[in-house]
Amino acid sequence: MFASSTYHHRRQALAQQFSDHGLLVLFGNEESPMNYTDNTYPFRQDSNFLYFAGLEDTGHFLIIDLANGKTTLYGDDLSLDHIVWMGNQPSMEEKQARIGVELHATYEQGLETIRKAAKAKQTIHYLPPYREERVSLLAECLGQTAAATRQGFSEQLCRAVIQLRSYKTNEEAAEMDKAVNITRAMHLAAMRSVAAGQRESTVAGIVEGIAIGGGGRLAYPCIGTINGHILHNHHHSNVIQDGQLYLLDAGASSISQYAGDITRTFPVSKTFTDQQKDIYAIVLKALVDCSAALRPGYAYLDAHLQAARIITQGLKDLGLMKGDVDAAVAEGAHALFFPHGLGHMIGLDVHDMEDLNENWVGYDEHTQRSTQFGLKSLRLAKQLEAGFALTVEPGIYFIPTLIERWQAEGKFKDFVNYDALAPFLNFGGIRIEDNLLITENGARLIGDAIPKGIAEVEAVRL
Repeated sequence: MFASSTYHHRRQALAQQFSDHGLLVLFGNEESPMNYTDNTYPFRQDSNFLYFAGLEDTGHFLIIDLANGKTTLYGDDLSLDHIVWMGNQPSMEEKQARIGVELHATYEQGLETIRKAAKAKQTIHYLPPYREERVSLLAECLGQTAAATRQGFSEQLCRAVIQLRSYKTNEEAAEMDKAVNITRAMHLAAMRSVAAGQRESTVAGIVEGIAIGGGGRLAYPCIGTINGHILHNHHHSNVIQDGQLYLLDAGASSISQYAGDITRTFPVSKTFTDQQKDIYAIVLKALVDCSAALRPGYAYLDAHLQAARIITQGLKDLGLMKGDVDAAVAEGAHALFFPHGLGHMIGLDVHDMEDLNENWVGYDEHTQRSTQFGLKSLRLAKQLEAGFALTVEPGIYFIPTLIERWQAEGKFKDFVNYDALAPFLNFGGIRIEDNLLITENGARLIGDAIPKGIAEVEAVRL
């Protein structure tokens, strides 16, 4: 947790964005049963509740009363039975002081406050509920259907939270450095341990163990695979073989739940083949050049298009693409090999604040989302500002089904040398990803550098 004044100032800044006399309701998360009530999934607090309250405990929520500016923390002190199983825990009075709120009351009293406000037709601002139990609880309190509750969240509150959380303070940046440094240890351990004959799950276990040992957990399910062309591959049962590439996209969360999100791709056979080096060098150039261009006022859409041009030119130099590079990118031909966005915001969430609406986070009135294959998956496009934290993750993938379908359709035949792709159909994919913080004059790497140059990676593998 940060100092209580941090959370107090955040709540003040949030309330100042509203002119009505309604209620701002910010729920924390509850335990989520895995297969019966007492056997739960690992607990993860709601990120917005964390941002404004800092409490990791279950069974709490905040109400900010805009009429008087006071915040109440709702929750219950533990019973003696709970203490027997869980040990002594801070009281509600102690939690109130810890996060700097004016009042505390029981959980049921908080629900009754919402019910009374709803009956009085008072404005109640709440964020989009992403768990069904929260939908049901809110629907009951608000006296409306579940469908109406899912749609009735406050756009104003969402935008207000995004406005605050988008700019990382120095203390937040320090937490993100910690998260990426734990992530660095995960990737180095994977680079040193991957060997032919192992199952992917062995490496995934090493990675997750380091994340837990760092005091947090994985920030998202580990992608660790020899099938790097499957972008979100959480399948870990393949046996690793010589000659293959191993792609690890994995990040740790710090104790305070700030996330790291790093990808590295390296050879199982200790050194890259010439074919692997050729593709890797293109992806690395895209990462390095695009990272160097980041600065306040620079649209991240332009960074994405820069990466697309670098990838297209590199593949053209290898004879896999052809024609005018700018025209190929404008028409979307490069997306055969680079079918996702260059990156996204990162912070308390690995895809930061996207529960509040991805377009409100990554786009604005000056930047509209494309419908073009590949480009439509760009999560962040708007102009960058100092304090933004983001990922840069270019990649090249050889997806057999996509290649075969586009070739059969004669799609982009003026830009793609389909006949030259046969030797790459079993290649897999390469993605390299760093996390950066936008500064007043440019951008800095979050955390310590993680080997990514060809010679650096091979030195770790050897």
